[in-house]
Amino acid sequence: MRIGRAAAVTDTGRQRLRNEDAFVCEPPLFAVADGMGGARAGEVAARLAATALEEAGRSVEDVAGLISEANRRIWERSLADPQTAGMGTTVTAALVEGARGTVTIGHVGDSRAYLLRGGTLEQLTSDHSLVAELVQGGVLTPEEAERHPQRSAITRALGTEPTVEVDVFRIDAAPGDLFLLCSDGLSSMVDDLKVASVIEDAELDPARAAEALVAAANASGGQDNITVVLFEIAEGDPAEHTPEVTLAPTPVDALGGPATSPPDGAAPDTGDVSTHGAGKGGRLPALLLVLSILVFGALLLYWGISR
Repeated sequence: MRIGRAAAVTDTGRQRLRNEDAFVCEPPLFAVADGMGGARAGEVAARLAATALEEAGRSVEDVAGLISEANRRIWERSLADPQTAGMGTTVTAALVEGARGTVTIGHVGDSRAYLLRGGTLEQLTSDHSLVAELVQGGVLTPEEAERHPQRSAITRALGTEPTVEVDVFRIDAAPGDLFLLCSDGLSSMVDDLKVASVIEDAELDPARAAEALVAAANASGGQDNITVVLFEIAEGDPAEHTPEVTLAPTPVDALGGPATSPPDGAAPDTGDVSTHGAGKGGRLPALLLVLSILVFGALLLYWGISR
């Protein structure tokens, strides 16, 4: 068993000026992180998590330990840098172990892992969120949870405490399986049936499906940053095949700087931006244009009245 094609795309969405998501698409390791915090602290937290995961490369064996290390880095950075105090991030990571025929999932927060097998999409992870816990406790129905005003409130994240509890489990993989990791910018905008349909319409091609999923989330409102990572499982010996990886380019953000740049005055984070990064810009130019039109209209109205 081996990794076939893989792809990753991240996008700012339609209502955010910055992208606080990051990803890793470095076979056999894949991950999505969704940062939170004031200023650019969310970007810093997500980037630190992605960098910590990616640095492990092909030597990683302990997924829980790897995520705990990411938690330590974020926590220590928040203590050392007041501009990033209180920052945190979700993380959902997948490690493909071809020799064992398994995929190990590590998870904290409300980013998700899915498996598409035989035309059926299954959510593998459980959200660490307020509404998910209320649904599990029978207080809310799934339909009520989708409309709940606190549906984005998470109950577990990396970097907010010195230690973190990591959900870890293994999936027995099979050739033809397609795994999807995503931030809630996708799952909150596109339901599971639509996600499966979009992937099927893309003929299970990870690169085409990734772009189509981001487009679907934006078409539904694009209320948050959107990040998707997909990889397929194929027949063959991993030593004899190199996975085909397609990555979105790393663009600039709405303020003109690198989309993963740290807060003003903070030390830059290190890491290879070719395999994790932020999205395709924001809406500042459009907002300035609208503002200019409104001001011009107001001046015309004032001139007409004064006459």
